[in-house]
Order: sequence, then structure tokens, then C-alpha cells
Amino acid sequence: MNHDRLLEKCKAVSHQMRKDSLKMSLRTGAVGAHLGGGLSMIEIMAVLYTAILKYDLKEPENEERDRFILSKGHGVLALYTALNQAGFIPDEDLDSFKSNETYLYGHPSMDIKKGIEFSSGSLGQGLSLGVGTALALRHKKNETSRIYVLLGDGECDEGSVWEAAASAAHYKLSNLIAIIDENELQYDGPTHEVLSMGSFSQKFESFGWDAINVDGHSLKSLYDAFTQIREKPLAVIAHTIKGKGISFMENKREWHHSRLSQKQYEVAIQELEEKK
Repeated sequence: MNHDRLLEKCKAVSHQMRKDSLKMSLRTGAVGAHLGGGLSMIEIMAVLYTAILKYDLKEPENEERDRFILSKGHGVLALYTALNQAGFIPDEDLDSFKSNETYLYGHPSMDIKKGIEFSSGSLGQGLSLGVGTALALRHKKNETSRIYVLLGDGECDEGSVWEAAASAAHYKLSNLIAIIDENELQYDGPTHEVLSMGSFSQKFESFGWDAINVDGHSLKSLYDAFTQIREKPLAVIAHTIKGKGISFMENKREWHHSRLSQKQYEVAIQELEEKK
């Protein structure tokens, strides 16, 4: 598939992922869901699972596969809908999200046959998992698989993130890519007010990483960043909008986790269709 057709496919996939995320959230009723941070990472996940990651639906535990770790575990709407588009999760299972006896919990639980590589939810742990996985693959002489770790910008308040960053640079883990979903808004408010971290790219570079700033909703920019080959671990700083795609959710802290009414769902779907 040529480059332009691949990006067109990513666009169609991301559109469907947003619609499915809204439907899944609606079906949770009073329980609600983490919509804001899920919608901010839709394009990131669409590009990864449509154009970047190596995986095998028939042999999901193939050692040559790439690994994806969702460190910001509350962003599962984007993960589950991406896995659905990839073929790991059937359509009917999406409807079971957060219901009794489902495997699609509010935070991911490891199920490699469904494409879920690691359990997560306790923030600040994913990059350490990525470092350990990268070292394990090196020990196994696996020189081709890459590890992608998606973190939230608020999550980067955790000191464990920077301990892992130091380790990754020390061990020269060029097979490790960290993606920061920098939507500038966390549960307690704007990230710069809760704990200002300054420039993420400068911070990662100071730890010995390469770093790239991209528009986290630009499919082409994301694709170009992920296809670069580096000799150091790479941090992709994705500048995003919390609640992206739905005007009444964008940059609104209350949509970090909330309940979606039928009327709000209909308005949101109509808005997405008009932008298609």
C-alpha cells in the first residue's frame, strides 16, 4: 500500500474509532468512561495499529512481534477500538465494555491473544515495563522487534518515569519508543498548574534520548516520526487536545471521566459525521 493510501486508511480508521469510543461510553450508563484522554490519543493509536506495529493475528505470541504498552491505562477506549480495527477484538465484544463478565475493563488486563500485552492502570509504571521488555528482547537476540509505550503528560509527574528514562538511555535501548500524549490537561487541572514539567523534548534529551515534537492529530506527522530509525531511545512528544473531535468535550477537564447522555451522544456523532 502506498503512503497516501495508507494515510487515508488511517483517517478512516480514526473516524470509526471515535464513533465506537462514543458508543462504548454511552453503553456504560451511569458508570461512565475516560473519554477525554481516550479521544486525545485516537490518531496515535490509529497510525500505530494500521501502519506501524508488526503483529500476527493468527500467532499473537509470535516473538518477532512489536509490543505496545498503554501506560496511561485509563485511555483504553482508544486501545480497544484500535484492537478492534486490527482484528483482535470482535465488534460484539466492544459492546460489553465495563459490563459484568467482560474482558474489556476500564483499564487493560493482559490478554495477548486479544492483543493486550500488559495490564496497566497504576500510572508511572509503563515505561519501566518497556525498559524491561527491551532488555529482555536484547537478551533473546531479537534485533527487529520494537517497544512502544504511550504515557500521559500528567503521568510524567511520577518520578518512576524518569528513573526508567535514565535506564533506557544508559542501556542504549534504540528499540524503545515513548509517546507522550501531551494534551495539557489532567484530572486535577492544567498540567502546568498541577506540576509544570517544562519542555518534555528537552527533558528526554537531557536524559540521553532523541526527541521529536509532533502534532498528535496529524496522521502524516505521526507516521513520519514512528518510521525514523534512531541509535538512541526515541521520545515522540504528541501535542494533542483532550476530547479531540467533539467540540463540547475539547479542553474540558470534566470529560477526563464522565457519563455520556443519549442527547450528547447524538450531538457528538452528528458532529463527527459533518467533519468526515
